[in-house]
Amino acid sequence: MATYGSSQIAELLGVSSDSVRRWCDDGRLKSRRDRSGNRKVDGKDLARFLADYPAAYEPKAIFGQSARNRFTGIVTRVERDKVTALVEIYARPYRIVSLMTREAADELELEPGKLATAAVKSTNVVVEVVPG
Repeated sequence: MATYGSSQIAELLGVSSDSVRRWCDDGRLKSRRDRSGNRKVDGKDLARFLADYPAAYEPKAIFGQSARNRFTGIVTRVERDKVTALVEIYARPYRIVSLMTREAADELELEPGKLATAAVKSTNVVVEVVPG
């Protein structure tokens, strides 16, 4: 399972590390300390937190963007059936939803809490796993 540090979560969400620390101290975001005393958040706990986080901004229309865009964020939902998988990524300030084959989702081992990138070209969204 992926784990994230306070500064990485802050960068992904566009907030300060102090905000993440307060969320952990207040019990809103479940965390633990590693051997070095650094705060760590399990990916699944981060995904649960993001489900209650204010909705990401979704513009009604986008003008002047290039055809190639990458949005890195946290997978918040994966729904699989026999053939397809619906994958949702919270990539501040956006919410990306991709419909792909189940085989692709299984090969990428997509699950809530995993860090992933949605690469967008035209009307297709390709999800890539960020090495790490």
